[in-house]
Amino acid sequence: MPYISTQISTSLSPDKETTLKTKFGNAIKLLGKTESWLMLSFEDNCRLWFQGNQEKPCAFVVVKLFGKASPEAYEKMTAEVTRILQEELALDPTRIYVQYEEVSHWGWNASNI
Repeated sequence: MPYISTQISTSLSPDKETTLKTKFGNAIKLLGKTESWLMLSFEDNCRLWFQGNQEKPCAFVVVKLFGKASPEAYEKMTAEVTRILQEELALDPTRIYVQYEEVSHWGWNASNI
């Protein structure tokens, strides 16, 4: 039951959002999860400041997992998320943050898992 929230300082077309959805859906496998349980949110045109400026586009990605993954899996996921955002949105890798949260209590279908 992963959730990926992506805030981007630039605009995101519907086609680009669909492409990111597909690529993040594949990337989540690196953490031992599947797209069938993946929830995504995209917030474009965010007023993000990085290193004291807004001179270049940037992104903040939060990945929440029910359970845990290994440090190696997180390393691979960070590399893949960065690659996807660089490839699809031309973002500079030095202006992308990826944060992970391991969640032990997750509600779904009117109960907690």
